[in-house]
Amino acid sequence: MAVGGGGGGANEFLPHPVKEQHPGVDFCVSSSPAWPEAILLGFQHYLVMLGTIVIISTILVPLMGGGNVEKAQVIDTFLFVAGINTLLQTLFGTRLPVVMGASYAFIIPIISLTLSRRFSGFTDPRQRFKQTMRAVQGALIISSLFQMIFGFFGFWRILARFLSPLAAIPLVTLTGLGLFARGFPQLAKCIEVGLPELIILVVLSQYISSMIKSKRAIFDRYAVLLSVAIVWVYAEILTVAGAYDNRSLKTQISCRTDRAGLISASPWIRVPYPFQWGSPTFNAGDALAMMAAAFVAIIESTGTYIAASRYGSATHMPPSVLSRGVGWQGIGTLLNGIFGTGTGSTASVENAGLLGLTRVGSRRVVQISAGFMLFFSVLGKFGAVVASIPLPVVAALYCVLFAYVASAGLTLLQFINLNCFRSKFILGFALFMGLSVPQYFNDYLLISGRGPLHTGAIWFNDIVQVLFSSPATVAAIVAFILDSSLGRGHSSTRRDSGRHWWEKFRYYNQDTRSEEFYGLPYNLNRFFPSF
Repeated sequence: MAVGGGGGGANEFLPHPVKEQHPGVDFCVSSSPAWPEAILLGFQHYLVMLGTIVIISTILVPLMGGGNVEKAQVIDTFLFVAGINTLLQTLFGTRLPVVMGASYAFIIPIISLTLSRRFSGFTDPRQRFKQTMRAVQGALIISSLFQMIFGFFGFWRILARFLSPLAAIPLVTLTGLGLFARGFPQLAKCIEVGLPELIILVVLSQYISSMIKSKRAIFDRYAVLLSVAIVWVYAEILTVAGAYDNRSLKTQISCRTDRAGLISASPWIRVPYPFQWGSPTFNAGDALAMMAAAFVAIIESTGTYIAASRYGSATHMPPSVLSRGVGWQGIGTLLNGIFGTGTGSTASVENAGLLGLTRVGSRRVVQISAGFMLFFSVLGKFGAVVASIPLPVVAALYCVLFAYVASAGLTLLQFINLNCFRSKFILGFALFMGLSVPQYFNDYLLISGRGPLHTGAIWFNDIVQVLFSSPATVAAIVAFILDSSLGRGHSSTRRDSGRHWWEKFRYYNQDTRSEEFYGLPYNLNRFFPSF
């Protein structure tokens, strides 16, 4: 049958070829731009990861009883530990260009712990803050053991070997898309600042970069730095001009550049140290709820790792490398507990999106950003200046960066058979349930102040609330179970799910490229082989 329609040949109608490594990336995982450019890009990663730390600290520290001084100390402490964790993950973990930042998954059990009756007897807010933080530290230390056992003992490797591209699509997509509430709803809290940031970022990174052809790729590669600088100055002008003097306190906190309270509260120099709030305290219920959050952090980080491997133009991660990364993530959570950061760690979704925006997936750039984290965590005043950027500006960045991670999940569609009704059902049902179930749990919590489960065991209620409030977790569980059980006897199931594309990466030594992207430095693979 002839293919009609004008001037093109038959090749014009062929589908795009499948790419195991993402094309169009300027610098892959194992390459790096020149040092001046790498330093600027590293600072940009630091700027992007800082927002989540500030947001989570702003939520949790006042509930614990802390003020601006404690909030500044917690932010500096988390920055310090994040720098260490990022270096450990990029050197000995997955070796991917991922930043280890603050996790939203731990907020629910920490708030539940904070509101516990055993802390209501403290009348001194600072004393209550210290006691609560010590309880959080104990729960984080126990939950870190769960992550280390899951990773280093190979349990996550076993599960990952059964993960197909079909099951990975909802996981990676909702790792980014599931954070939609952190985007425009937060941007709209100060629309006159947040919306210009979003527009300028899109114009610089997409339109101007395509109109101005340059080998240096300035506008798309540094769009975050340029747009934040422009809007930050604009917000400062509005603040100085008195645009918010007669506005509500809520608006002033969102819009003004001098309301964060971090600059005056931060010391010039302060080095975070272990157990700075006192010795950790341990509670079985707190630890169990925190372990659920640690499990969610593993799943969400897995989605981020896959996205980072795509935007770093690496091959698919061997399950042994993924399990190794989870183990080192557990060590990171242990450091969170030892230093008292107030929450646990996860692979930063926004920084994985930045890899796609800049097309620079270099491991060295992310390691340089870890240097900035350590530097600004010690020099508190300088870090506080950057951390005082209005949060609607940060939310505008999220609108673009989370979208890149979501689209990284959609790129995996190339590996599966979209003409198969089994694939359509699993894909659509997992995505729908991944959005619908957390929406129910979050709405219930918002309206009633508690989750839909009302058993006498608060820790069990928290476990269920944590697990089913995460879109990526719900979608991954649904997709994994359906893909592993539905139509197993059919001969075409394996190819329809795309398993044959990832078969060569099931074991570390099956593909020679694995050593280039995931091999440990200093010939450590001889002592710690991957299987």
